[in-house]
Amino acid sequence: MNTENPQNSIVIPRATGLLVIVVENSNPNGDPDQESDPRRRSHDKRGMITGVSFKRKPRDLVLRKDEPVWKKIAKEFGIKAEGEIWSKDGNQFDILENRDIKGSKRTEVEKMVKENFDGFKKRFWDARVFGNTFLEEGVKDTIRSGVAQFGLAVSVSPVRVHRLTKTKMAPAQGGREGEEGPSRGMAPLAHRVVEHGVYGMPFFINPTGAQGKRSTGCTPLDIALLLQLIRYAYPHTKSDIRPLVEVRHAWYAEHEDDLGSFSEFEFIEKLTPQRKGATEEDRKKQSVSGVPLDEQYVVPAELPKDFRGKLKKDKLYDLCVELPEWCEELKPKDGNE
Repeated sequence: MNTENPQNSIVIPRATGLLVIVVENSNPNGDPDQESDPRRRSHDKRGMITGVSFKRKPRDLVLRKDEPVWKKIAKEFGIKAEGEIWSKDGNQFDILENRDIKGSKRTEVEKMVKENFDGFKKRFWDARVFGNTFLEEGVKDTIRSGVAQFGLAVSVSPVRVHRLTKTKMAPAQGGREGEEGPSRGMAPLAHRVVEHGVYGMPFFINPTGAQGKRSTGCTPLDIALLLQLIRYAYPHTKSDIRPLVEVRHAWYAEHEDDLGSFSEFEFIEKLTPQRKGATEEDRKKQSVSGVPLDEQYVVPAELPKDFRGKLKKDKLYDLCVELPEWCEELKPKDGNE
């Protein structure tokens, strides 16, 4: 191994994962077609969280360079700033899916895609990791599919949605019919939350997207950064409507080779929590807030021995606790990079 730059000898592995996401009195993903109600399937009322919604969280954590999460992770991986540009090994860590990229900035990015595609790939972390479709029109070489993909999360059981009208004091708002002074502001049914739910979100690391002519330019460091960010995704992006959402487990396993060594469907099935109950009707009931998780669900913590043997090094990781060894190897040791 090249000890001066371990990334030269580390490759992105093919991997499969499952996020076990617990939601309590929060809206993990509002549905714009249902007045921002928490997303639910129409036929069985099981809750949903889109992969797009989840990916927004690590994007925001990388975008906010002045906040604690980025400062901690950048330091751990030896990513340094020169002015406003954070970079390592020639790659920068800007975010393409950014509300500030509009007007002249959008024109600048479109020009970069057409005239300096390699520069585009080196600049935007999320384009390298997740791919990019938002600049495709008229650009034949743009990235379409990234290395990391997050699937639709579905709750184990149906979820109960509570709706409340919010009220607040509005000092700047005049009283009714010309009266002076503050009046009460009302937002009818603005508070729409899932009482309690356990969701399973599959995710996949596909090294094919980092190879060949249509490579996204994604590096092992980019993926290591993503894996580290998963544990911080919800606690460091809390909002008024989403105060209690947590990745309870982030199961992750690597295949023996890039073509796959185990069934991803079977992996997900074996690690998905199950509702407790003596009857099928019991198992279809909504779970409730205020009751410990292990009293309502069976949450697997390991894989059967025969299946675990299909994993690289027979190893199942929980990214909320530890990273794969190759991620740790990318971190500078004793201050040496």
